[in-house]
Amino acid sequence: MTTVSGSDAALAAGRRRPWYARLWIQVLAAILIGGLLGWLDPALGSAMKVLGDAFIKAIRMIIGPIIFTTVVVGIAKMGDMRRIAQVGVKALVYFEIVSTLALVMGLVAVNLYRPGVGLNADPAVLDAKLVSGYVGSAQSLNLVDFFLGMIPDSVVEAFARGDILPIVLFSVLFGLALSRYPERTRPLIDIIDQVSRGLFGIVGFVMVLAPLGAFGAMAFTIGKYGLGTLWQLGQLIAGVYVVSILFVIVVLGAALRLAGFPLWKTLRYFADEILIVFGATSAETMIPRLMLKLERMGCAREVVGLVIPTGYSFNMDATSIYMTMAVMFIAQAANVDLSWTQQLTILFVMLFTSKGAAGVTGGGFIALAATMPAIGVLPIGGLALLLGIDRFMAQIRAAVNLTGNAIATMVIARWCGAVDVERARRVLDGRLDDEETAERLA
Repeated sequence: MTTVSGSDAALAAGRRRPWYARLWIQVLAAILIGGLLGWLDPALGSAMKVLGDAFIKAIRMIIGPIIFTTVVVGIAKMGDMRRIAQVGVKALVYFEIVSTLALVMGLVAVNLYRPGVGLNADPAVLDAKLVSGYVGSAQSLNLVDFFLGMIPDSVVEAFARGDILPIVLFSVLFGLALSRYPERTRPLIDIIDQVSRGLFGIVGFVMVLAPLGAFGAMAFTIGKYGLGTLWQLGQLIAGVYVVSILFVIVVLGAALRLAGFPLWKTLRYFADEILIVFGATSAETMIPRLMLKLERMGCAREVVGLVIPTGYSFNMDATSIYMTMAVMFIAQAANVDLSWTQQLTILFVMLFTSKGAAGVTGGGFIALAATMPAIGVLPIGGLALLLGIDRFMAQIRAAVNLTGNAIATMVIARWCGAVDVERARRVLDGRLDDEETAERLA
């Protein structure tokens, strides 16, 4: 008699719980209560930051091991170098196309919407010292360092620091090495597979604290920056939110339709993860749970293991939208008229700078700081206009980046013929019961 694993049993049981016991309902309520606390008592709200930080750290401590075990087992069991290369190439092609569309969509929207017109910010009085730390971090961002950074000086150091791309590179090489001698390495592969299941079990324990983490992060955001900041620069915030949501509906929705999956059911399936990263402003926190749910819906483990980690460096759709709109907002606010040639040049530069800051805390803002000097026609102090509101836009960036990577995995898996389409549709419809799940996992 087969049984369902603990993580899948919990996911399946979640569909039978009353509405108030569902994770996304609890997280949404926590976000609202946290925002209310930050508004009514800013000092107490700011003090809640520790709750959000603790939740993020609890998840991040196991991201490296989960990526390692998932990628190694997936590649070792597949054992086909050409198939691995096929998945990688198709993933990079998809990432570049979608990221370019995000940049273009943001550029067109900000030219039509023009949220910075009328601010009349004086470049001479903008305080560049406020952003000097970000500019300093950005000076080290270039393509050569980015690609060299994928090769760790020490594997232990890569795991200790949680550097995703070096971990992926080592995991791919280790998986390929094991696949060369399948009979002799089978016991080790099975052990790593069991370790992976244990790590996902830890994720289940930590997810109990998700509402508390979302509450603390939102209370801190409102308490620290206040609602006044929202009103002051609300047009840019609203523009980034609207364009990001439209991008999900139009661009990502079209990609899903071409792959044969419905958008709204997909968003409903990943609702818990989207809401949690929105509250915590960190898309990386949901990597383990995202990988689990994608595998559960029928996507091949090797595709999930390759696409999700690399997507968080190469497929930052919402960050691309934010960067184009933010740069043009600064130009409009400072009354700097940019020609279409200059704007297209900016877009080209951002194709690279949007990748360079991936995985860095405040990565979107650092990427902006890297872009401004490369453009050479905008005051670097203009970034000070965005400091107070970046946290609010980081929330939609995290949520849409996660959504984009989940959808990318589904599309690429379908493109590579590495997804059980019927199973995926039944999961999205909520028609896969416990017995069927057990049979699939056996």
